[in-house]
Amino acid sequence: MTETPDLDPEDRKIVTLARSVRARNGVPEGAAVRDETGRTYAAGTVALDSLKLSALRTAVAMAVASGATSLEAAAVVTEAESASAEDRAAVRDLGGAETPVLVAGPDGTVRETVTAG
Repeated sequence: MTETPDLDPEDRKIVTLARSVRARNGVPEGAAVRDETGRTYAAGTVALDSLKLSALRTAVAMAVASGATSLEAAAVVTEAESASAEDRAAVRDLGGAETPVLVAGPDGTVRETVTAG
């Protein structure tokens, strides 16, 4: 469970999913997105010799590959201070500029919420 009690339950869910992927797979970042129908997609960092993707871009790609046409929200669990411009751009491409991106630390505490814009 995340340490941010004032989060909407659906936002808490994607933060928890992102945190779980990060811990389970031992990757630097975990991310999750929620599409327009409420389905969620969770992913970790991909670091192959021939393919490198952040967790958030991987989660967006999973949503697109599964037929999502929009996003309601995104979350990333990371030690970084914020979501990168490239990560926010991927969320913006599918969800639009106003899509919230929750940035949480490894303990699940949301440090900031930014828009994809």
